[in-house]
Amino acid sequence: MAPGPQFNLDHDVTYGTVDQITPLVQRVTCENPSKFTFTGTGTYIVGDEEVAIIDPGPPEDAHVDALLAAIDGRTVTHLLITHTHGDHSPAAGLLQHHIDAPTYAFGPHPLDRPDPKASNDANNDDAGFGFDPIEEDETEANNDEDDGYKSEHAHDWDFAPDVTVAHGDIIQGTGFSFEALHTPGHISNHLCFALREEQSVFSGDHVMGWSTTIIPPPDGSLNSYLASLRLLLPRSEQTYYPTHGAPITDPATLLPALLAHREARTGQILACMSDGIDTIKEMVLRMYTHVPPQLYNAAAASVMSHLVALHEIDEISCSDAKPKPRSLYNLAG
Repeated sequence: MAPGPQFNLDHDVTYGTVDQITPLVQRVTCENPSKFTFTGTGTYIVGDEEVAIIDPGPPEDAHVDALLAAIDGRTVTHLLITHTHGDHSPAAGLLQHHIDAPTYAFGPHPLDRPDPKASNDANNDDAGFGFDPIEEDETEANNDEDDGYKSEHAHDWDFAPDVTVAHGDIIQGTGFSFEALHTPGHISNHLCFALREEQSVFSGDHVMGWSTTIIPPPDGSLNSYLASLRLLLPRSEQTYYPTHGAPITDPATLLPALLAHREARTGQILACMSDGIDTIKEMVLRMYTHVPPQLYNAAAASVMSHLVALHEIDEISCSDAKPKPRSLYNLAG
């Protein structure tokens, strides 16, 4: 397999302080580092006397207090939410106890809250192979005590936007304006926000410079993710600000590399099936000889996302009505 994207792990932060990124953009990083959040959630403040806040973060009082201190008498007019995972949107409600600003997002969480009375098998049918539904972490920036996306706390089930935003909508403030870009894949309600005054994109979890993006079932979709990456290819913005990690200063190189990485992984999976390998476990053991065994569970989840995508376009068949971790997989026909 060809070399993957070149990731940037050089991102030192001081939690709770204000980093001046550009004259118009500041960042405050929450102290919630993990294998999913890297150094933590970076909340952005955009504007001068009137500002927008992008991805307020998890419901942690210390982070909310740091954001209120960073505002320092300025007026918050917009709370922009890239998506409804628990490290991005929940603090919006806490901020609204102190400021009078509406939330802007594509919509509420797309899934129903799981029934705690239902069986574990029913609730975790798509994640029952003994692995967490996460993307391969080739950066090894891991924290093993994190329960990740199998935990209900990784979803903001209660969020609903005050203002629903569609692809192409313009969100106008004093001294700043954003174009909303619907970029499903990581989750179906994911938005990026293009800051027109600085030709930059706040890319949430859709494009990150430290790792590939998680495609967690059941709402994550690799086919949607690839289409959303291609949506960004012709755009002219020179800088991306992901919610986790350092700014991306060469998206014109990174975006094609991310696409090529996924396409190469798909090619490996098809080659496995051509050779009679029909289980996820066997595919992982063949494809991921370069990673330590503790990453095999994550690798299996990545393979699963590719198999779901291939099944959607009828390139493969599986032994169940829909792909499952323990299904048997074969080339179509």
